[in-house]
Amino acid sequence: MGVTESLVSHILESRPDELARQCARKGFCDFLAACWFPLQQQIPESGLPILREVYSGKSAANRAVILGYAGHSLDFDDFHADFRGHPSTVILPALIAWCSLQPTFSINDFLDAYIIGVEIAGRTGLAITQQHYALGNHNTATLGTLAAAAALIRLTRPSHGRAAVLLGIAATQASGLRAQFASAVKPLHAGLAAERAVRSAQLALAGFNGQSRGVLESFLSFGSHGQARGELLTSGWGAPWRIVSPGLEFKPFATCSGTHSAAEAARLIRNQWLQEERTLNGLLNAIHHIEVAFPPGGDIAASVRRPVTGIGARFSLEYVVAAMLLYGDLRMRDFAEGPINADIMALAARVRRCPDDSAPSDALNPALRFHEVTLFLKDGRKLIQRRTRQQSVRDGVNVQEKLQRALQGESEERSHAVLKDCALLTNEQLYRLIAALLPE
Repeated sequence: MGVTESLVSHILESRPDELARQCARKGFCDFLAACWFPLQQQIPESGLPILREVYSGKSAANRAVILGYAGHSLDFDDFHADFRGHPSTVILPALIAWCSLQPTFSINDFLDAYIIGVEIAGRTGLAITQQHYALGNHNTATLGTLAAAAALIRLTRPSHGRAAVLLGIAATQASGLRAQFASAVKPLHAGLAAERAVRSAQLALAGFNGQSRGVLESFLSFGSHGQARGELLTSGWGAPWRIVSPGLEFKPFATCSGTHSAAEAARLIRNQWLQEERTLNGLLNAIHHIEVAFPPGGDIAASVRRPVTGIGARFSLEYVVAAMLLYGDLRMRDFAEGPINADIMALAARVRRCPDDSAPSDALNPALRFHEVTLFLKDGRKLIQRRTRQQSVRDGVNVQEKLQRALQGESEERSHAVLKDCALLTNEQLYRLIAALLPE
């Protein structure tokens, strides 16, 4: 049995357990929180109105584009370490868009399809190796297309042959470049990946022909510079499910995840200073300069050094560290579309990147990433805090509270209804949430 045939069998025949479904419910809740701000126009966002004009029809493909973009537009959506990308903002828009026009699927059908999508996301990330990202690909766009396509295979249950064709159609379209980071095209990648998955499903289910063998293997080989490990696509399938372990990582800040442990280290320094009954102005006036250490290549995503807009600031270690020292939080308004905060930039000018050459390269294992923030004070003292990515993940994020913050602009009645439906225990709850995301 070839790679594609084996993978299709796992997609169609495996049975996710209740623990995986619980994780899927939490992932849906987080996606809702991430996309609620732009969908409800709570922050400046010029891309979404343009997309709504260009993709104005109510087709499943058009809806997938809008939802995928909205979910990723703030960089507030979940992340998966094996995938090295953002799975839910591609998988869920494809599923939601499909179900919005065919409301015949059960809540368990939906959750299981989501779980399978995350499984494929993580497994393709491992199989294609870190080379894929290092070569300049945006995994959310490329591998996300396959993950969302797999989710739709599970949802719609075509024959094995049609499913193989569907994966091949998706693989031949999968694309997206990291060169588009810090622009509106980055979140558009998520929308386009969801759209490609929907179109691939529509074509395959309508009987459109394509190669059912060899396409996935070709994609993996090309995307990994010949270093693919195809056996990882199915080895140990669902034991545990990738949505359980390593699991979805939920973001506390609307910035690139490659900045989060740096922000947390800066917050630890700030809090310690203030707990000793010293003033913030005293700290700011005492700083000579700031250094941020990390594994070589650990800033590959957070590559913007001098942002000129809030969108670019999401990918700037300098700006993120400075913002946290100033305000004790990464305020969404400082990373929204439009001009940057001049006060933050003034402090960011004193931040220097210092890759730690003694640490293993980030490309070898991004899970081991850390940031060490050192404040060099004018009197010769140093204030140092080190924060690892693993510590950040272990501390976690209260997704329910994250959604409650997103719903603050809603009436108490509507907010309560949405939070109650996020239990996702019944078909009715699922379709009410779909209707809330895609109002007629």
